[in-house]
Amino acid sequence: MKLKGKNILLGITGGIAAYKAAILVRLLVKEGADVKVVMTKLAKEFITPLTLVTLSKNPILVEFFNPENGQWNSHVDLGSWSDLFVIAPATANSMGKMAHAVADNLLITTYLSAKCPVMIAPAMDLDMFKHPANLKNIETLKSYGNVIIEPESGELASGLIGKGRMAEPEVITERIIDFFSSKKKLKSKRILVTAGPTFEPIDPVRFIGNYSSGKMGFAIAEELANQGAKVILISGPSHLETSNSLITRINIQTAQEMYNESVKHFPDCDAAIMSAAVADFKPAVQFDKKVKRGKDNMQITLEPNKDIAAELGKMKEKNQVLVGFALETNDEIKNAKKKIKNKNLDFIVLNSLNEDGVGFGYDTNKINIIDNQDNVTEFNIKAKKDVAVDIVEVLIRRLMKS
Repeated sequence: MKLKGKNILLGITGGIAAYKAAILVRLLVKEGADVKVVMTKLAKEFITPLTLVTLSKNPILVEFFNPENGQWNSHVDLGSWSDLFVIAPATANSMGKMAHAVADNLLITTYLSAKCPVMIAPAMDLDMFKHPANLKNIETLKSYGNVIIEPESGELASGLIGKGRMAEPEVITERIIDFFSSKKKLKSKRILVTAGPTFEPIDPVRFIGNYSSGKMGFAIAEELANQGAKVILISGPSHLETSNSLITRINIQTAQEMYNESVKHFPDCDAAIMSAAVADFKPAVQFDKKVKRGKDNMQITLEPNKDIAAELGKMKEKNQVLVGFALETNDEIKNAKKKIKNKNLDFIVLNSLNEDGVGFGYDTNKINIIDNQDNVTEFNIKAKKDVAVDIVEVLIRRLMKS
């Protein structure tokens, strides 16, 4: 019983996925948790309080007070009782209210007064999930420290196929167990991660850059933090946000700035994962004013940036682990193995541009991991958050040897 003694408050909002809440309650109780349920009025249209009270063995709360006897249901007391507040399913409507403090029902007022951590499992149709307003609300909730349990892709109630289906109860239960687990494999470890592109200025309005979104590096940082590590995330320009308090983010623009921060922080770290797409070259001259269009061609002389991974390889101590990234278009394995040797890496993550739907800007990736003994492990195409899990697992095994 992995959740014995834990108080979990389950919030259920009004979506078709509410029927899965019964399975979730059953799994949590089976693991020893004491579960209380707070529902919105609309949620009762999808699953009855009678079902949930039978499974949880606790009263189900919907209204601010009991209309029969006037007994007050204190949202403050609920928040104080809980070790974790899980909202599953979370509709676009409810997440919008949570993001903007629209306290018009018991569930939202409980959320706004909760002192415990909050996990949110979104569930809605494909187009609703992808709408910019909804995505902005999710990012806002992440910025407040909430943990988002990403919805899955599949057949939706509308008949469409895509992302928006609530994570299965078994997946949510495992996330909750992981949250409470004291066996964080990287607890007390300090890991440096670089992510995103670098922008090398030509003049005040133009730059040389690349298509990196930072999604892979940010996913790695989140997984490291999930495993208990304190993460120094050095990020180039990116719209992405972090949701874990163990992540310290340092924003930079240029390769030189990333170099400076990496060299500064690496000596205090147990490992570094260099996932950033650092520009190899920069303009030899940066103009102070915008360069005007002329009749003649404009020529820009480029000079190489410092090789950050190679520099950290020179600095690396025996008890430190250094992980590189390679993006190749030809002779992939051969070129990646050269980088391992030249940069003194423990292993390298090889990305490929030869697969459809992976790489820059996508939510999926396909990698090979090559270690300094020339062992090659190939992985299938996966969501980047799952790729991050694979990379971190390899890192953990390497740290245990060092």
